[in-house]
Amino acid sequence: MAGVSSESLAAALAALEAKLPTASLQLAKDLFGILGTVDSSAGLRRALTDPSRSGDEKSSLVKQLFGGKVSADAVEISAGLASSRWASARDIGDALETLAASVVIAVAENKSAVSASGLTGLESLENDLFAFNQSVESSHEVQRALSEPQASPAAKVTLAEKLVPGASEEAKVLIAQAVTAPRGLKVTKLVRRFAELAAKRQERWIATVSVTRPLTETQTSRLQTGLNALYGRELKINMNVDPALIGGIRIQVGDEVVDASVAGRLGQLQRQIA
Repeated sequence: MAGVSSESLAAALAALEAKLPTASLQLAKDLFGILGTVDSSAGLRRALTDPSRSGDEKSSLVKQLFGGKVSADAVEISAGLASSRWASARDIGDALETLAASVVIAVAENKSAVSASGLTGLESLENDLFAFNQSVESSHEVQRALSEPQASPAAKVTLAEKLVPGASEEAKVLIAQAVTAPRGLKVTKLVRRFAELAAKRQERWIATVSVTRPLTETQTSRLQTGLNALYGRELKINMNVDPALIGGIRIQVGDEVVDASVAGRLGQLQRQIA
């Protein structure tokens, strides 16, 4: 997904953030359900991505189709997507899939945030998805069963859950979606995509700290306290000793970088005088 579709998805993900702290798995299931309807109708996809129709028209169509059938939040999210611009008819479905998966991942994240463990829920989700893929990839018989067009969705879900009997509810939702609606992909490839989204979310809880020499326990403790206060969460610190920094410290949390190193300041100066 690129260009205008990428911009529309980015805007939708940014808007979704406000709903994620209280999101439920039912919201994700509603969004996946809407995705199923959109995927089943080429005419509907064209109508929702037609550049000649106004955003309000397309948004109203979503509300007419799904209002009262799924949660108000699911309708609002989907209507927002419809009002945006898309480069191709498939892109709106890809966006719905990403938003629904993001909700599931946030539910896992919120479970761990309650206990201030930060990564527990996300790590468990990622581990469950990896375990499922390993089980599938190790058995040609399972691969055939999951790709068998005559097999019912319920049978595929039952088989999938047997492969990871201890999986979390969040993992089960994503795995069930992958085995019943892979949308032209191999099941394991879609599950891997979901795992990558979880890993991306996980970066929000990890502070990668680069220093020129190891910090003392007292310095590390102070840094931990300061970062937790700054980001409002319990961060996991990954310490990296990098003599190339010359001096100072470099911290990365997700996409945000705080560079107080001599090397960073020199690089900035070089860019200014170039």
